[in-house]
Amino acid sequence: MSFPSRILSRHVGGNTTYAREIAKGLELRGIHIGQLRSSKRAALTAISETWEGLTLPAVPGSVLHYSADTGPLLPTRAPSVVTVHGVASRWITTARSPRQEKIWRTRVQRAIASTDAVITVSNSSANDVAEVFGVDPLRITTIPHGIDTDYFSAPRELGDRLQHLRNTPYVLYLGNVEPRKNLVALVEAFSLSPLKALGAKLVIAGKPAWNAEESMAAIAAAGVEHLGFVDDDERVALMQHAALFAFPSLYEGFGFPVLEALAAGTPVICSDRGSLKEVAGPSLLFEGTDAESIARGIADALGSSTALDDVRRTGLEWVRQFTWDASVDAHTAVYERVLQQ
Repeated sequence: MSFPSRILSRHVGGNTTYAREIAKGLELRGIHIGQLRSSKRAALTAISETWEGLTLPAVPGSVLHYSADTGPLLPTRAPSVVTVHGVASRWITTARSPRQEKIWRTRVQRAIASTDAVITVSNSSANDVAEVFGVDPLRITTIPHGIDTDYFSAPRELGDRLQHLRNTPYVLYLGNVEPRKNLVALVEAFSLSPLKALGAKLVIAGKPAWNAEESMAAIAAAGVEHLGFVDDDERVALMQHAALFAFPSLYEGFGFPVLEALAAGTPVICSDRGSLKEVAGPSLLFEGTDAESIARGIADALGSSTALDDVRRTGLEWVRQFTWDASVDAHTAVYERVLQQ
């Protein structure tokens, strides 16, 4: 098995969590994991991954898994799979610039045409991939991600740099900073009367991803606390100690942070966009994704201990259905199928 080194060797968010967990599960089953070479330049990485797909011999039992949307530009010599996590641009225009979107769609279309099977992570994503890229739905396998519930539910203390939050109730957003996450509206919501009256504090954790300038400017202008990148222990501690986890995303292919927060025992309020309709479970929902709806939703949630307790009580049970063992088993079935083609 080989995965892209551009995903396994550096943390780029949910795509890395996914690839590493599948790779780890395969290794526990005795399967060797290799890495497809990458470059700091995207174009060179695309050429390298294509070249390796063309030249790597079809070793018995070995599959190339392009785990993050893009991959080879030409059909691979060895059996291969691509995971397409979603198509935000089917529903929103803020995810990428027109040029970025054209390049991305071309790359994804070539990866789908050049591999033997397509995996995606939710039913909504499967519908988007089939519609946008003209893929026969029978060729797409939907495999939800897993969540390590024991890891997120084990109690954590806030570390040294987070001690100032110990006795401060706060609303947390944790994830990449990018337009799709709708952080400009989230920040604006905390300047509106429902939340201003409560004196609620917003904390944002996560590093800037692509096209993050507007979001970062809004965060800075409002004086919202931005912690930047947080390590795994900090991430769990921040979730566990938050009064509420807010996730007003405009589109999600899956939605790791929502399930991770529920596993941490934290009440969640989120949008119902994309896959969140499927995975958010007992989470509270925003009525809309504009600042006013976000402000009203968070204020109502913080004002209802019953609603928050209900989410806490049922959240962990909901998350337990998403396991990495089941995900790895389902991936293995896809690998076995392409090996037999």
